[in-house]
Amino acid sequence: MTDRAGRCDEGTAPVERKWWTLIAVSVATFMLLLDITVVNVALPSIRRDLGASFTDLQWVFDAYALTLAALVLTAGSIADRVGRRRTFAAGLVIFSFASLLCALAPNPTFLNLSRALQGVGGAVMFAVSLALVAQEFPAGRERGTAMGIYGATIGVAVAIGPLVGGALTDSLGWESIFYLNLPIGAAALVITALKLRESRDPDATGVDWPGVATFSSALFLLVLALVRGNAEGWGSALIVSLFVAAAVLLGAFVVIEQRVAQPMLPLGLFRRGAFTGVQLAAFAVSGSLFALFLYLTLYLQNYLGLSPFQAGVRYLPSTVLSFLVAPIAGALLSRVQARLMLCVGLAAVGLGLLLMSGIQLDSTWTTLLGGFLVSGAGVGLVNPVIADVAVSVVPKERSGMAAGINDTFRQVGIAVGIAVWGAIFVGRGADRVRELTAGTPAAQGARPRELIEAASSGALDDALAAVPADARGAVALATREGFLSGLNTVLTLGALLSFAGAAVSLWLVREREIERDAPPEPAQAP
Repeated sequence: MTDRAGRCDEGTAPVERKWWTLIAVSVATFMLLLDITVVNVALPSIRRDLGASFTDLQWVFDAYALTLAALVLTAGSIADRVGRRRTFAAGLVIFSFASLLCALAPNPTFLNLSRALQGVGGAVMFAVSLALVAQEFPAGRERGTAMGIYGATIGVAVAIGPLVGGALTDSLGWESIFYLNLPIGAAALVITALKLRESRDPDATGVDWPGVATFSSALFLLVLALVRGNAEGWGSALIVSLFVAAAVLLGAFVVIEQRVAQPMLPLGLFRRGAFTGVQLAAFAVSGSLFALFLYLTLYLQNYLGLSPFQAGVRYLPSTVLSFLVAPIAGALLSRVQARLMLCVGLAAVGLGLLLMSGIQLDSTWTTLLGGFLVSGAGVGLVNPVIADVAVSVVPKERSGMAAGINDTFRQVGIAVGIAVWGAIFVGRGADRVRELTAGTPAAQGARPRELIEAASSGALDDALAAVPADARGAVALATREGFLSGLNTVLTLGALLSFAGAAVSLWLVREREIERDAPPEPAQAP
C-alpha cells in the first residue's frame, strides 16, 4: 500500500532502492539531454544529406520541444493515476523507438515528425523523473545531494554531447547519434523494471483533455507564426491569423483551467511566489542560453567552417565547468538561500551571453571563450536549484505535477526561444544585407533574407552562384556581416532575458515557501 504521498508503508526508502532510482532517472535524463546536444553539432550534416532548409533546422528542435511542452503535464497526470514507474518505462520505450525512426529518416519532414514522437517519449519521462527522485529522497540535505548528482548528469550530457555528436557524425554519419539512444534506453529500462518502486497519487482523477487541446494548439500556432513570420511577412493575413488564434486559444486555456475540477495547470499554484519564480527561472535559462545554442553551432560550423567534432571541442570549456559546478550547487542547497543561487546563476548566464555578443568579421572561436566559461558556471549553479525547488514548493503528492509544470516551462522556453531568436536573427541580418547592398539586385525583395538563411544553413556558396561574378565578393561580405549582426543581436537579447530571470527569482522565491528538513528534536533526558 502507499500513503497519500505515494510512499510505501515500509517508511523511509531503502538505501539501495533510492540510489537505483536516482541512477535510472539520471540515465534517462542523460539520454534525453545527450540527444539534444549531439543533434546541435550534427545539424549541418543533416542539412547536406537531407536537403534541409533553415526552417527545417529550426523544426529539428522545435518539433521535439513542442510535443514535450504540450504533453508533459498530461503525462504527469497519467503517471499519478496509473503509476509513475509504469509511465516512466513507457516513455523510455517511445523515446527509443522514435530515435530509431530519426536514424532512418529519408527526408526532413520524416525526421521532424520522428523528433515530435521523441518529444512524446521525452514528455512521459520528464513528467515523472523528478517525482521519482523526490519520493525516495527526503527534503533537505539528502535531496540536495541527489539533485546535485542529477544536475551533474545534466552537466555530463551537455559536456560530452557535442564531442560524442561530433565524433560520431564525422566517423559514422549523423544517423549514429540517434542509434546511440537504443543501448542507453535499454539499460535504463532494465533498471526501471528491476529496481524501481511503483507509486501513484491515490486522489488522482481524469486527464484534462480540453486543457491539453487548447494549450498544445496555442503553442504550436505561436511557434509556427514566429518561424514563418519573415518569409510570409509579419503583417500578412496568415501570420496575423496565427497570432490571433494562438491568443484566443491561450485565453480559452486559462478559462478552462479555472473551471475544471482537475486542471492540468492549477493556476492557484502561481499565487505562491516561489512556485512562480522557479518556473520563470526555468523559462529564462532555457529561452536564453539553451535556445541560442542552435545559432552558436551554426556560427561555429557554417560561418567558421569547423567540423562537427571541432565544434564539439569548442564547447568543452563551458560544459566541463557546468559539470564541475553542479554538484557544488547541490551541496549548497541546504546552506544558501535558493533565490540567491538562482539570481547569481542566471546573472552569470546573462553576463556570459553579453561577453559572446561582440563577434567581428575577423573573430575566431576564442571570442566566445570568456562567455562560454561564465555562462557554463551559471548553468551549473542554476540547474540543481531549479530541479530541487520545483518539487519542494508543493505537497509531495503533487510532485509529479510540479515536475511536469517545470519541464513545461523549460521546453516552452526552448521552443519559443528558438523561434523568436530565429525570427530576429534572420530579420536583423536581412536588414543589414539590404543596407550594405542598397541599389543592387541583392537588396531587392526576399533576396537578403534568402542570403542570411543560406549562410545559416551552410548553403551560401550555392546562393552566391546566382549572383553575377563581379558582385559575388561584395554580396558574400555583406551576407557575412548580416549574419554576425543578427547573431550579436540575439545574444544580447538573450542576455537581457537571463538578467530578467535573475531579478524575478530574487524577488519571488522565498525560503519559507520551500520544504526543508525539520530541525532534529532535542534528545530526551534519561
